[in-house]
Amino acid sequence: MAMEKSRVLIVGGTGYIGRRIVAASLAEGHPTFVLLRPEIGLDIDKLQILLAFKAQGARLLEASLDDHDGLVAAVRQVDVVVSAMSGVHLRSHNLMLQLKLVEAIKEAGNVKRFLPSEFGMDPSRMGNALEPGRVTFDEKMEIRRAIEDAKIPHTYVSSNCFAAYFCPNLSQLTSFLPPKERVNVYGDGNVKAFFVDEDDVGTYTIKSIDDPRTLNKTIYIRPQDNCLTHNELIAMWEKLSGKSLTKFHIPAEEFLAPMKDMQFAFQVGITHFYHIFYEGCLTNFDIGDNGAEATILYPEVQYTRIDEFLKRYL
Repeated sequence: MAMEKSRVLIVGGTGYIGRRIVAASLAEGHPTFVLLRPEIGLDIDKLQILLAFKAQGARLLEASLDDHDGLVAAVRQVDVVVSAMSGVHLRSHNLMLQLKLVEAIKEAGNVKRFLPSEFGMDPSRMGNALEPGRVTFDEKMEIRRAIEDAKIPHTYVSSNCFAAYFCPNLSQLTSFLPPKERVNVYGDGNVKAFFVDEDDVGTYTIKSIDDPRTLNKTIYIRPQDNCLTHNELIAMWEKLSGKSLTKFHIPAEEFLAPMKDMQFAFQVGITHFYHIFYEGCLTNFDIGDNGAEATILYPEVQYTRIDEFLKRYL
């Protein structure tokens, strides 16, 4: 007899990753609820996204993060809560608002799994991160402590580098489009990182929510075909496009030097790039007993290879 699918509430469902998690939840057949915050009323684009989800079978639950009772009432209608609230400083940055969500889940008392907004580097491994970028990891760890202090069942998702942010632009900081003539290479270009299609992030996230193997653990999305050095990523694009790029290797000191004159959001991005491409923070550790690897847990998922992903930009 098939196990009944959990009812899932996605908070931040109109966002970059949130809308992919909603789509994955619907595709997996979960009764899917999306939080409709009253503040969204004048954002026509987000409202249209929500209405499109409703047409596909999602249910919209209206509640404000500033209305504790209303939030508790919304949470009590579901089994699982997934937060995809933005932690990207270049867009919006709302991670700490999740403390209100934690309080609502704690009071509701019925949620069997909470997945907070992480979806990047594992913050528990970034204790020595540079300022000011470490603010992202410090905030995520504060949310984790609140979850664990409240004894809320949880799963943390570390999805490494979003493909659309890092791959077509060959991980350049100035554009999301492919470079035409030259490309900056970070250090010697031989540090490996994992790159993951954003739709696959949604799929693996939803796969984990009813899985006892992921309870109170971190799942790492590490598709081995997408574990590439910067040099390998550039060479892959050159082969696909038939164009050779002029390469400029940037030493670590030179990469960090301009940061002091940049806006805060760009400083955060610079430090994150430094940890990925110079220190290898995504690949310089073994997962261990407190984690699990998503592509091993769910071999049935046919994840998108980066060479296939890049073909969209030809």
